[in-house]
Amino acid sequence: MKMCHRYNADMTRRLNPDANGLAEAAALLQAGALVAFPTETVYGLGANALSAPAVRGIFTAKGRPFTDPLIVHLADAAQVETVASSVPPLAQKLAEAFWPGPLTLVLPRRPHIPTEVTAGRATVAVRVPAHPLAHALLKACGLPIAAPSANRFSRPSPTSAQHVLEDLDGQIAAVLDGGAVAIGVESTIVDVTQAPPVVLRPGGLTLEALRSVAPEIEVRARYLNVETHAIAPGQFLKHYAPQAALHLVEGEREPALNWMRARASELLLEGKRVGALVLEADAAELSNEPLEIVVLGAEAHPEVVAHNLFAALRSLDARGVNVILARLPAGRGLGWAIRDRLYRAAEGRVTYT
Repeated sequence: MKMCHRYNADMTRRLNPDANGLAEAAALLQAGALVAFPTETVYGLGANALSAPAVRGIFTAKGRPFTDPLIVHLADAAQVETVASSVPPLAQKLAEAFWPGPLTLVLPRRPHIPTEVTAGRATVAVRVPAHPLAHALLKACGLPIAAPSANRFSRPSPTSAQHVLEDLDGQIAAVLDGGAVAIGVESTIVDVTQAPPVVLRPGGLTLEALRSVAPEIEVRARYLNVETHAIAPGQFLKHYAPQAALHLVEGEREPALNWMRARASELLLEGKRVGALVLEADAAELSNEPLEIVVLGAEAHPEVVAHNLFAALRSLDARGVNVILARLPAGRGLGWAIRDRLYRAAEGRVTYT
């Protein structure tokens, strides 16, 4: 059977989250096609992780460099030894505590996992998603599924089926529509092949939760260029970026807001259309400015901010802004992941007040 990984626009199907939709999505994956599906974090773009041609289709559809590895998704933790050559005791401990859920573990890979999945490295990133549709799909297809976020490379990740279609309509076979995702930022990635273990990407599982189980876990920020073969996804400096240029400010609230007002005035005088990505408490402070304002949520509720983040960036792009201004939130709990996504979306453009 000849496998095709590029599809015309009328071939990207929006599948219902019912038995028929699941059966069709599973059959497409088994045939080597690409299917987007919801997880609790963001929508993933899935392909058979054991098929190098199918996996290469992910990179073609996304425009993703082969230096950026993929995460292999499993139906349950018992399957991890089918893709990993060994599972250290710490990995077992973390899996027992947080799987299914928004945790990805970097483990030694088995030789049959295609190098396209791992960016040529001897490790493989693995997780067990908690979303019931993702679990049902993985069970139905009976395969490990390699799946990055279902968007064009370096764009804001998709948190709805509509976001997937905005980026990949005509490039993939189908999207399984499970509505809006719960968390809104990707999984936390921990490399357990190092001693001590290292967080490679902050995400939907907080550092505080991880350290409650493994206090020795360290954090190391990595801002790589696309020529570097990364250990895990989410390592490149430019990632999650809107089409508009994102500029961040960090500092005490009032000086930071003053900077946003002053910078907005400069940009407006240059004829730019300016957007502002703001926390709830800041919205009133900027309401009199001629800006396109999107409110993320209250800083006291980072789970709401995380849930809204990528959709907000896409919304400002849809409004046609040239520049987006935003204040970095505190780095506690999920704020850690939110700061990371904003920093990479801005390609490191931060003003400190």
